[in-house]
Amino acid sequence: MNVSFQLYSARNFTPWDTVLQHLANLGYTQVEGFGAAYEDAAAFKGLLDKHGLTMPSGHFFPLEQFEDDFAGVLETARTLGMNRLFCPALPPEQRVADPAAWVSVGHRLEEIGNRVRDAGLRFGWHNHDFEFAACTDGRLPMDILLESAPSIEWEADIAWIVRGGQDPIQWIDRYAARITAAHVKDIAPEDECIDEDGWADVGYGVMDWKTLTATLRGIGVDLFIMEHDNPSDFERFASRSIETFQRF
Repeated sequence: MNVSFQLYSARNFTPWDTVLQHLANLGYTQVEGFGAAYEDAAAFKGLLDKHGLTMPSGHFFPLEQFEDDFAGVLETARTLGMNRLFCPALPPEQRVADPAAWVSVGHRLEEIGNRVRDAGLRFGWHNHDFEFAACTDGRLPMDILLESAPSIEWEADIAWIVRGGQDPIQWIDRYAARITAAHVKDIAPEDECIDEDGWADVGYGVMDWKTLTATLRGIGVDLFIMEHDNPSDFERFASRSIETFQRF
């Protein structure tokens, strides 16, 4: 199976030409974009082509990009060859406990998703942990978003689900029809990898990725993206993670 790599994980190890060459040498065939890759989309597409990589998916933040510069988002996506666009977060000040606020965000996501699909592309949400902090009525924002935006996809970041205090298998089962892509990253044992914000290379932490991968494949997930939010050594993380994942 082709393995993708979230370029955010390598943001501190540029130039991008060197990063992409290293990923290709390790056996990665795909990458997932984020803002820094979009500054000169045509030039970045040239680097992808040079190293035999594709970018089937990308993160676009903030959400307002889709509302204020929809044509620009589409142009970037098409230039880089994407077919799946994900909104990855809300800014901290919008992560509130008011359920009505989350319903409003869900309605905005649904409208954006309709526009993106009308343009021939796919659209979804990418979670962190704040979507699993209960609202004042006891509901979780993740449930509210998916209920209020019934047509969008979910790129499930499994480790963030765990950091949100939840059982990822239960969430995978509950939203099997909605999860179409997954971020693959690991959580270090307690008090380890402090300099890396407690994250670990895939296979070197506490996550049961063998079981999780089988479960996700079982519901039809076909896009797996390696990610580490703050690696101290990008090459180590990229190498260890693809080696681990290719054994599953």
